[in-house]
Amino acid sequence: MTAVSVEKVNGTPVASPEPRFDPVALAEAEAIRTRAAADAEAARIKAEGEAEAEKVKAVEETRKQKIANDRAEARAREEQAAREARIAELNRKQAADARAQREETERAERDKRAEQQSQEKAEQTEDSWRFFAIAFAVMCGVVALPVQMAAFWNEKAPWMISAPFMLEGAAWVVLRGAAAAVAAHRPHWHFRLIAWVLAFVAAGVNLWHGLIAFDPATAIGTAVASIAGPGVWDLYEHGRIRKRDGVPTRRERKAAEKAAKEEARQKAAEEKQRAADKKAADEVAAEAAKQLAESREAMFPEVWKHALRIAAALGEATVTEAVWKRAHRDVEGADPAESADIITGRRKAEKRVEAARSGGPVSAVSKTKNTQRAIQTPRSSYKPVPPRRKAGDTPRYSRAAGRAHGDLLRRRQAANNSRPNDN
Repeated sequence: MTAVSVEKVNGTPVASPEPRFDPVALAEAEAIRTRAAADAEAARIKAEGEAEAEKVKAVEETRKQKIANDRAEARAREEQAAREARIAELNRKQAADARAQREETERAERDKRAEQQSQEKAEQTEDSWRFFAIAFAVMCGVVALPVQMAAFWNEKAPWMISAPFMLEGAAWVVLRGAAAAVAAHRPHWHFRLIAWVLAFVAAGVNLWHGLIAFDPATAIGTAVASIAGPGVWDLYEHGRIRKRDGVPTRRERKAAEKAAKEEARQKAAEEKQRAADKKAADEVAAEAAKQLAESREAMFPEVWKHALRIAAALGEATVTEAVWKRAHRDVEGADPAESADIITGRRKAEKRVEAARSGGPVSAVSKTKNTQRAIQTPRSSYKPVPPRRKAGDTPRYSRAAGRAHGDLLRRRQAANNSRPNDN
């Protein structure tokens, strides 16, 4: 029974039931508290998990950033090292170029100094040779003149004592004329010939009078002196003429002949090598042509027979490329490397590739190309009059076919988008 308590309301006693606890409500409240605690725990665990995940993510990001920084630093060091290496290489090349240029300049200076020294030495030798030639000519004149003077001496004609001076002087005057002709680039051979004639006349006088008035030694010595003086001077002039005209010496001629022989030998060897290379190349080309002909005959017997007939008709010794191309077109109907079988196989392969890309069967490719084709105008029985289109001539297009075609296009687009990129 329920206990009843009496309370007064506005002075009137009222009975009210005593409070009691409902177990269901308590259980529901407990369940709510348990769920709330579980939700709070789950939220806490989730928050801790998210915080831990954030921490792990931050650590991972920090690690990745450190790795990226390390790689960037390593790349920067490598770039710096490469830059320094390039700069060092550039400096090395510049130093090498400067050193080579300096060595070239020094070599040019040495060559120039050596050429100057050689030229100075040649000039000194030339001057020395000229001085000794003149001195020798004067000495020869001193030796030859007394015998000539004795030969021309006559008490009745004392003026004849000047004849030896005229003879010797004439030879030297003519030699000076030859030197002037050489300097003026004029003919000089006749001057030198007259000088030699006068020298031999003086030598003859010395030899004749020396044998009569003196002894043979005196005669021969004075005759030689009359020839030797002008002869030595003419040798000097001869060398000067050859130097002026650029006439090579005997050593230079021998060196030039040797160089010409060596060049001819090298040319002959090169010609021989070229001939051998050409022969080898021709043999290789002939072997390749033979192998090509055998391959064509084995793989294309009908075309080869027709090509032989064309070559014989055109007067060709072999089946040329033009003949082969013509024969292939005559037999196969296409250029070489093309035929009906090849073209058919290529088209079939293209259809298979298109079917693989679209995801449908091979036969569907050709069937779905013209699904909405229909006759747009009726045929006219009177042929000269062109048919005219009227309202109602063409049946309406099927909406289902349009939707099916749209679905097919969307599936193809989706398949193309889902397929990985080959690039």
